[in-house]
Amino acid sequence: MAVALFVSERVSLDVTALIITAMLITTGILSVEEGLSGFSNQATITIGAMFVISAGFRQSGALRAIGSFFTRVAGRNGGRGLMTILLAVGVISAFINNTAAVAIFIPVFMAISKKLRKSPSRLLMPLSFISIFGGACTLIGTSTNILVSSIARDSGLRSFSMFEFAPMGLVFMALGFVYLFTWGIRRIPRYGRDENLTGQYRMEGHLYDLELKEGCEHIGKPLEKSIMTEDLDTEVIRVFRGDESEPAARAPSDLQAGDIIRVRGSAGEIGRISDREHIRVSSPGSWNDEELLQGGDLLLEVSVAPDSGLVGKRLEDVDLRRRHGAVVLAMRHRGKLLREGYSDVKLAGGDSLLLSAERERVPALEEDADFLVISQIEPKSHDRKKIGIAVAVLAGVIATAALNLLPIVVSAVAGALLLVLTGTITTRQAYDAVQWKVIFLLAGVLPLGLAMSKTGAAELLAGWVLAGLQPLGPHAVLSGFFLLAMVLTNIISNQASAVLLAPILIDVAGTMSVNPRTFLFALAFASSLSFATPVGYQTNTMIYNAGRFHVRDFLRIGLPLSVLLWIVGSLVIPLIWPL
Repeated sequence: MAVALFVSERVSLDVTALIITAMLITTGILSVEEGLSGFSNQATITIGAMFVISAGFRQSGALRAIGSFFTRVAGRNGGRGLMTILLAVGVISAFINNTAAVAIFIPVFMAISKKLRKSPSRLLMPLSFISIFGGACTLIGTSTNILVSSIARDSGLRSFSMFEFAPMGLVFMALGFVYLFTWGIRRIPRYGRDENLTGQYRMEGHLYDLELKEGCEHIGKPLEKSIMTEDLDTEVIRVFRGDESEPAARAPSDLQAGDIIRVRGSAGEIGRISDREHIRVSSPGSWNDEELLQGGDLLLEVSVAPDSGLVGKRLEDVDLRRRHGAVVLAMRHRGKLLREGYSDVKLAGGDSLLLSAERERVPALEEDADFLVISQIEPKSHDRKKIGIAVAVLAGVIATAALNLLPIVVSAVAGALLLVLTGTITTRQAYDAVQWKVIFLLAGVLPLGLAMSKTGAAELLAGWVLAGLQPLGPHAVLSGFFLLAMVLTNIISNQASAVLLAPILIDVAGTMSVNPRTFLFALAFASSLSFATPVGYQTNTMIYNAGRFHVRDFLRIGLPLSVLLWIVGSLVIPLIWPL
């Protein structure tokens, strides 16, 4: 049932996990304490703390400073600079949350694509893939590694150390670089990208200026009671009066003759307005960003974060005008460009929105965890003190865990608390930084692994697997599970695939009298290496609409890479961690 619900996505993954846990408790398979043990599991707490530490690293400006530096490097050194920045992304992703790193570097790579005159699609896919490779190199680089290490410890095995993943992780990363830059990148389509956002979203025919002439029936009325808001699928962006202008939210109280109202709407809707007397409709043959920015607004592109609480909500219900003083001009949803009729569309992770936003409210939009700003905007000044604290805290967490001075859960929680106590990150920012869907997914799915072991289900499934593969030897069994985990992680979440397979693998290893940690290392890597779909890993979702990709692009590039990694992993993992 868990697998069926995870695959169908009829309900969200975290809710599915909690449903399964509730059923295990109510049927008496697990006690209440066992059913709720996922909330107190060290993996759940560690991952939550690492979300806060990653946010502190980002909020302090450390990541932005790094991004600005590498933008200059790539601008000076071209292709060599690009290789350098990708290596830096791999290193950064090994120690902080991948999504935080990719969120900062997406606008950086957009700027680099313009400077180098390269298609951004050919930069964004390597960015996502290299961040995944980097995350697989350390214990804290990805939540999957922390989770599998916790499962190993709970099963009586030795947990994994900070850099125990590095030998195989570096092999995979080197292989990924070679693959991408000798063959893969040539297969990535060159999706064109207009210099102007209005051109990218093809806004011609969807933006109009309406001038009110003497005698217009709407003169003397407030904007909210004018024809522009009367059951029409239009959106008022700005009101111009003489040399001054105001966003729609702060429009003059009563409209006057000569006012120019800039709106977004289809030709049909605008035609209904133009039929009225004393309203002159004008629209340039093609808009550009400079014309649209008249009046002080900023034009920017944002993406819905994969873990956003807005996923599943209608765009109309989000009310970005009230929330951030922004008007949605167009959106890309599941690969389709929508310039009208999108108010009832339910948002999905990775959706891109073209916004006209009040300049003074853009910083608050940048801080909103529900959105990722794709456009490059004015750089912020950096607080060197906060950057120093964030770097020191991260280094302390890594050092204490690597030297076994403290358990990773203790050092991670202490590091998160230090960031809050020093003011590097506020309490609100810390709470917002935690991806609660991931936390509840872990808390709900971990008891399922416990139930599989307690009831003998894992042993039963292990027996079925061994009936077919045992005659081929432990290497074939490891290779088979590696492939299964890679397939599952492209369909359901990597955490769920790891928890579902870990108990079975431990039983298989026990039956075959081989080293179970070798199997668990294979599971951890296979559950993280998701390249064949845009939804298998969050960073792939983040670049999906930003790079104008199609699902087939991930299959074309990611599937051969996955096969290559499966073959190499099956051969090399038993050499590093002997069976």
